[in-house]
Amino acid sequence: MAYEGEILNYCPSSAYTFSDTSAVVVSGATWNPCGHLILNVGGRNGVYLHVAGIHDYPRYMNEEGYQRYLRENGKREIRRTPVRITDINAAMLKLEYLLASKWTWGVLPHNCASFVEEIVQAGGSTAGLWLNCPSRGTFD
Repeated sequence: MAYEGEILNYCPSSAYTFSDTSAVVVSGATWNPCGHLILNVGGRNGVYLHVAGIHDYPRYMNEEGYQRYLRENGKREIRRTPVRITDINAAMLKLEYLLASKWTWGVLPHNCASFVEEIVQAGGSTAGLWLNCPSRGTFD
């Protein structure tokens, strides 16, 4: 089975570096022309967070894990969009809450994009993916 990241089963000792946050669009599976959205916190040497299962815990990866994820899943990065977070504590609190709960994939209304949106909007951003298709929309 291809690498999807790790389940975070402990609280980080400090908040992630939300001052360098991006929404990262990667290509989708053959059946998914819309691609996939991943949250990057802390820049290229930070962490990558996403939902990958139909009813599973969200996953996280470091840069090495992200490169492995791309390679093993036959994906490529399409673009990164910087996202301004004004309330780091609120974003971190929302992230911790979501990481501790199983995410049920709902195709359009409850998917990879809404996972990223919930975290960045909790952190004060108004950014979102309005077309709900990461490869064809912009996260702004």
